[in-house]
Amino acid sequence: MSSATTTSRVGRLATALVAGALAIGGGGPLRADDADADARPVLRVPQTDDFPVTGDGSHAAWEAAGWTPLNVRPGGTHPYTARVKALHSKTGLYVLFDGSDARLTATFTEDYATLWTEDVFEVFLWTDERHPLYFEYEISPLGYELPILIPNLDGAIMGWRPWMYEGGRKVQKRVSISGGPQQSNADIAGWRAEMFFPYELLKPLRNVPPQPGSQWRANFYRVDYDNGQSTAWDWARVGPSFHEFEKFGTLVFE
Repeated sequence: MSSATTTSRVGRLATALVAGALAIGGGGPLRADDADADARPVLRVPQTDDFPVTGDGSHAAWEAAGWTPLNVRPGGTHPYTARVKALHSKTGLYVLFDGSDARLTATFTEDYATLWTEDVFEVFLWTDERHPLYFEYEISPLGYELPILIPNLDGAIMGWRPWMYEGGRKVQKRVSISGGPQQSNADIAGWRAEMFFPYELLKPLRNVPPQPGSQWRANFYRVDYDNGQSTAWDWARVGPSFHEFEKFGTLVFE
């Protein structure tokens, strides 16, 4: 990863340390111009009935969604691949990541750690362009998570941990490892992460739950740290910071 990207990621340390809840009201529209909109990637999200999360994407429902590749960001050197697919139901959004790998570079054994400093998949969901407020979710190959709500006010950001994060408001998530054990520094062939984001968790964000034809802005990322070097991937190309939300792609709910 470039030094600029590394700096931007370190600057996010505070997001994992702040607890509380956030309510944000009005504000003017925040929409990219038409030229930017035409350049954004679009991912169509098929509808499905609810199904159990297994961590390996083995449920037949996933056959309705095609894989979308993530793109290596500038400075990346690892020869790995990364891809994502998504589905939605009446109750939530399903996301499945897949990435090839050679070593499981992850040591954290608790949630809300600085997961982005080790191997990680990340989801950013911006449900309504009228407000600079989006949900970020990170998951490690050891199965630990970082769910946070991000207000991004003219580039000033802070992460807020979810309150009453349990039951029907909790993300369902599983991880599977191929070619080796789910252990720190193990030799592996790759890993997958499968998540279900309940709409109850995202309320009261606007445009939730989505209806057929609804659109959310979003981005998907991967970071890998093998052999003392880092490589990052993104779906919608952003600059040095993963938080350049106005450059996010578009999810279209079918």
